Amino acid sequence: MAARGQNPDTMSPETRTEKAKQILKQLLDALGGPLYLSVKTVSCEGRMAQFGHNGATTGYIAFKEYRSYPDKRRIDYSKKDNVIDVFSGDEGWTLDRGGVSEEPVTSVADFQAALKRDPNILLRTQLKDDKLFISYGGIGVADLKTVDWIEFEDGEEERKIRLAVDRSTHLLVRTVVKTMNEETRERQEDVTVYSNYQFKDGVQLPMQITRERDGRRLSQVFYEGCQLNPELPADWFTRASLEKRYRELGGGKKGK
Repeated sequence: MAARGQNPDTMSPETRTEKAKQILKQLLDALGGPLYLSVKTVSCEGRMAQFGHNGATTGYIAFKEYRSYPDKRRIDYSKKDNVIDVFSGDEGWTLDRGGVSEEPVTSVADFQAALKRDPNILLRTQLKDDKLFISYGGIGVADLKTVDWIEFEDGEEERKIRLAVDRSTHLLVRTVVKTMNEETRERQEDVTVYSNYQFKDGVQLPMQITRERDGRRLSQVFYEGCQLNPELPADWFTRASLEKRYRELGGGKKGK
């Protein structure tokens, strides 16, 4: 009877929504509750593994990542901080050996799409979106853990997001996002796996994140340390900050 009680097919739509909200509340509490929601900026450093089309690891990249919720991100690659990507809302810029330039339109679009599937954004802002339908998806197994599935649907963008929440720890195990590929007009599935949670100032952070698309591994991130609510420069997520960094590196000088 207990299992039948958890079967979403036997629940009314209202009951499924209420059940989903209860599990999301448990997830928020497990992540740190008010402390988690009070995090406005994050800085982390670590290593990123990249994979080829055959699934083999092609190498590791050291990086520093900065986030300012809800829509700003900066990634400094290499220990010299001489390759940097910055995204802020619907804008983006990149710094490399040739100087500072606009991010390609496709890169900005990918960033904006990633924001809509990011659970940190979803839990902070999009749960208040009336156009986002929330529903309980039942019990399942993900990454060898028994989980409750929570489903989000946005009919306007043909976007479906599923969250797997560990029934024991109430922490997020993985997200599954199904969208329409604009080029092929076929459905594609993006999976993100969260593991190795550690406490930082009362907040649970996943220190390992793996991303896959249609069964092919794209990247794997290993965070070595994070700081919550760091004081970042006011211009940290602007083109001006990259131009300043380029000058510090000697860019634009004669003979360089």
